[in-house]
Amino acid sequence: MLKHELRKKYKNLRAELDASSTSDLSILLTNHVLQIPIWDFFYFHIFLTIEEHMEVDTLPLITLLQGKDKNVVVPKVVGDHSLENYLLTDSTRFKKNKWHIPEPVDGILIPEGKIDVVFLPLLAFDCNGNRVGYGKGFYDTLLSKCRTETVKIGLSFFEVEESMITDTHQSDVKLDYCVTPKKVYKF
Repeated sequence: MLKHELRKKYKNLRAELDASSTSDLSILLTNHVLQIPIWDFFYFHIFLTIEEHMEVDTLPLITLLQGKDKNVVVPKVVGDHSLENYLLTDSTRFKKNKWHIPEPVDGILIPEGKIDVVFLPLLAFDCNGNRVGYGKGFYDTLLSKCRTETVKIGLSFFEVEESMITDTHQSDVKLDYCVTPKKVYKF
């Protein structure tokens, strides 16, 4: 299946969700993250939720990471396809950008080479670990700057797409895991 077809399909499925169900599903998903062997790592990059798009609520996961004394890193869009990474602290202030993504106003920059784990937003994924995002390429660019051993984890309300994603590119970075409210997929 083509990415643009999957984007349409999964945006429609997400639109059927309400705030209560996204909250419940996000908590189930967060509990499944505990099954992944990532707890010896230190720097965890995590996206911040676009509530208007019914994305996975990452606050429970951020709370879990902070409770385990992990360094949580959050993104800020810079330029056309790039992200800067800021350490999340008690004093971090946020402002929504033009896509309604909460971003840190300023703070402590963390270089990509320090990031051990990246939690990725996505709309769909297939059984080979290919993913479909919003198509802007921000996370492919980020992941190309991270170490090859950085663990890449997608977060999805929906289970694996049975159809293969047929229009992948060489620059697309595959997932190591994808977590859903029902299970953890390992690739």
